[in-house]
Amino acid sequence: MSTVNSVTTDLDAVVVGAGFAGIYSLQNLRNKGFKTRVYEAAGGVGGTWYWNRYPGARCDIPSLQYSYSFDETLQQEWQWKNKYSDQADILNYANHVVDRFDLRKDIQFDTRIVSAIFDEDHNFWTITTDAGESVTARHFVLATGCLSTSNIPEFEGFDDYQGKAYHSGRWPQEPVDLTGKKVAIIGSGSTAIQAIPAVAELAGHLYSFQRTPQFTIPQHNEPLNPEIEKQIKSRYATYRDENYHSPFAQEVSGNFETNTFDVSDEERTAEYERRWQMGGFAFLVAYADSGSDRVANETIADFVRDKIRGIVNDPALAEKLCPDFVYASKRPVLDTNYFETFNRDNVTLVDIRDNGIERFTETGIRANGINHEVDCVIFATGFDALTGTLNKMEIRGRGGRLLKDKWAEGPKAYLGLCAEGFPNMYVITGPGSPSVLTNMMVAIEQHVNFIADTMVHMRANDQTRIEAKLEAEEPWVAHVSELGHTTLFTAGANWYFGDNIPGKPRVFLPHVDWVGYVEKCEDVVDKNYDGFSLA
Repeated sequence: MSTVNSVTTDLDAVVVGAGFAGIYSLQNLRNKGFKTRVYEAAGGVGGTWYWNRYPGARCDIPSLQYSYSFDETLQQEWQWKNKYSDQADILNYANHVVDRFDLRKDIQFDTRIVSAIFDEDHNFWTITTDAGESVTARHFVLATGCLSTSNIPEFEGFDDYQGKAYHSGRWPQEPVDLTGKKVAIIGSGSTAIQAIPAVAELAGHLYSFQRTPQFTIPQHNEPLNPEIEKQIKSRYATYRDENYHSPFAQEVSGNFETNTFDVSDEERTAEYERRWQMGGFAFLVAYADSGSDRVANETIADFVRDKIRGIVNDPALAEKLCPDFVYASKRPVLDTNYFETFNRDNVTLVDIRDNGIERFTETGIRANGINHEVDCVIFATGFDALTGTLNKMEIRGRGGRLLKDKWAEGPKAYLGLCAEGFPNMYVITGPGSPSVLTNMMVAIEQHVNFIADTMVHMRANDQTRIEAKLEAEEPWVAHVSELGHTTLFTAGANWYFGDNIPGKPRVFLPHVDWVGYVEKCEDVVDKNYDGFSLA
């Protein structure tokens, strides 16, 4: 507990969320001598990997990179089954880490935080749970995740529907039997593209309701090659450091010196074919201008469209599956046999880009004037990204101001970590940080290390309060937006802007330059926490 300046708090830190950010926060802070407690709404650890249990759920970062690096013994002893891990494996890993470091005793499950109020006179937070329990803590750490509040659009007649309905992000803990069922999946983002091939193997018939066709690249998943694992683990520290200083905080095979039209059409096509066979996010860095020049980017889009036409047997259906937007202006997606699935007799694409879903009926969904009778509906309709979970809590900073009110015109946070007016509060991978445009595990570790080191610094200097300065926060928010608009991430409609949720302002949320971001954070610390006030 904290006793600086003769004010006693129950805890040094309260952490909200027991996903990978919350787990590492607890391990790191406790290891540095801070009394810490984690509150988790779920019945277990894992965050997104606890909730997202839908068929086909899998990580799109290779296993040997999507894992903690803070403990050498841990990363040497844990063995992943596949190049890209599925939900069950990742959840097993999260539980292993928690048990290995004896963290479970400091996690309170099945508990939601409903309010957090800052005490200006004594520089601590009073945090209240949905059970009415209140605790005080010097520091308030929000490890609530970027994609943790599910979004289900309002559909006319939904209350009339008598079948089963699930959101992919709140999948039941008990098994869901889809065998032989007539299933509808609404959505065509990353979740749907993972789920559709898996559900098609089980369902009697699958109806894919697609508003926006998607670019997706083969993942080429396979059992993890023991020789590759051995080679990487023999130099794990160096490998991690290389990735840490690479774009997107992961191993990339980027061509950063050559532009798209510096090579012949034949050479460019051969390079795209190589990257198609490689899989993963290789196209985003095919050439130096792939992610910034529309004309250059269109060569990637054309290549992928031709691949779709070559995979899908029905030419008319193939065209319906071809996207018409800029490649990577929506989140790049990886798949396993996604387009091939539409060659199956038990799969029907319902194209709703023009008219949308008309309404739900008692027995199914009406679209394009046709009633589609289904036994169950899977909503793969995304999330209220980055800010949704935070806005659901009553978080009041100086002067009783609500965080939700401060963010009414868009989230504002210096470094994506700390908000002016909300002292001693930290948002891990929050809006204004690289977060969803990186390997999230690396981004989490970087943020948690920054927070823990800051708390150590404050303890050593008898400081009880840190707050972002307004004159640092406002330029940072502008910088994030300006930087985003130098790329094609801002070239279309996507959830990076947050306005996929009705009523939310359109503000580009993630920082697009991981390497530059890390350098900025290091510079801030070197300059005695430039942009922050410490007291």
